[in-house]
Amino acid sequence: QVQLVESGGGLVQAGGSLGLSCTANRDTSDCSGWAWYRRTQETGRERVAVTISDGYTVYTDSVKGRFTLLRDNEKNTLYLQMNDLKPEDTAVYFCHVDCVRTRGMEYWGRGTLVAISS
Repeated sequence: QVQLVESGGGLVQAGGSLGLSCTANRDTSDCSGWAWYRRTQETGRERVAVTISDGYTVYTDSVKGRFTLLRDNEKNTLYLQMNDLKPEDTAVYFCHVDCVRTRGMEYWGRGTLVAISS
């Protein structure tokens, strides 16, 4: 069973930066997608960024130019660098690995809270 553990959340002022990490306890290189989602009570769950096996990465419009998703296969780790943070970025951030095609499974982390003060 793959377990994903996020870290790096916290409280920062608007305009600041945070880096999130998500480490898997097992190899996920056979999976097809690695993503960060966020969830708030007001907006529900939103996919922030996703990278697929060929390296193509897509960002939701509201974070383009501010967030960067990186994946390190050797470390089984997914990163999300967040710059120029805004109060509306406040959410619980989750990492997700899509292994449905190869394993019939998808995996979620437990989430890390990111809070941005104005």
